Amino acid sequence: MGGEEEVVRIAKRLDKMVAKKSAEGAMDLLKELKSMPITLDLLQSTRIGMSVNALRKQSTDEDVIALAKSLIKAWKKLLDASEDKSDEKKKNSSLPTSSSKESGDSRDQSSAKRQDPPKTPTTPKITTFPPVPVTCDTVRNKCREMLTSALQTDNDYVTIGADCEQLAGQIEEYILAFVRNPHLKYKNRVRSRISNLKDSKNPDLRKNVLCGVITAEQIAVMTSEEMASNELKEIRKAMTKEAIREHQMAKTGGTQTDLFTCGKCKKKNCTYTQVQTRSSDEPMTTFVVCNECGNRWKFC
Repeated sequence: MGGEEEVVRIAKRLDKMVAKKSAEGAMDLLKELKSMPITLDLLQSTRIGMSVNALRKQSTDEDVIALAKSLIKAWKKLLDASEDKSDEKKKNSSLPTSSSKESGDSRDQSSAKRQDPPKTPTTPKITTFPPVPVTCDTVRNKCREMLTSALQTDNDYVTIGADCEQLAGQIEEYILAFVRNPHLKYKNRVRSRISNLKDSKNPDLRKNVLCGVITAEQIAVMTSEEMASNELKEIRKAMTKEAIREHQMAKTGGTQTDLFTCGKCKKKNCTYTQVQTRSSDEPMTTFVVCNECGNRWKFC
């Protein structure tokens, strides 16, 4: 059990490096993994292969990339060996025993040249390495189902040929690794991915994820601004420019003072203007804007 805990510890540290886009100390962790006896059960229960693979894709250090590739190649052999053994067992179990052969020969003497049944061609497997771990958590499984449904919007996945269930599982895994625990932040992050993937005004995001232009890791950590459609980005950009312009006009059109205290940031860096908004015998209305946070208020 101690070995599994050690591998899980290393996997978490590698995931943290990937999230922070920093590979400092990665070489020591990979060397530690290389010296450990990794089994197929450890690979499947700790998803260490996914963590190493994510680090390999992000890292720019040639030594880190080379060692990560070496580890993945060695672990891939474990996976292939397991599949070969499984296929061999199935093949052996399907072969008739010697006794059944003899009895069959005695019954079918007249048809010695009986035609062999046609062999079913084996379909080549397209396996992503490492496979997404299966989880028994009902919340996580529900999130994966909703992510799968979002990826299948408008049936783009059929044309592209993407495995939405596999992709949804990878996205959910990266979200969990990023927020650490399946509570409010985890659920909110899953909901925001689903909302943006299903957005009919932003189909390019979903297509880019299905095609692999945006990886499962990237979509898991993207902000709402990064996932937004080009149209929405332009609107937000225009609104920001307008807000800055209004703020600058307010600053240049008034008189700077420290006589007022902002109710929001509590600072006294303000600009005020006075306008006669009522009858001439009434006092002027003072409009104040905070130069620090942009808060506005008035005095009559």
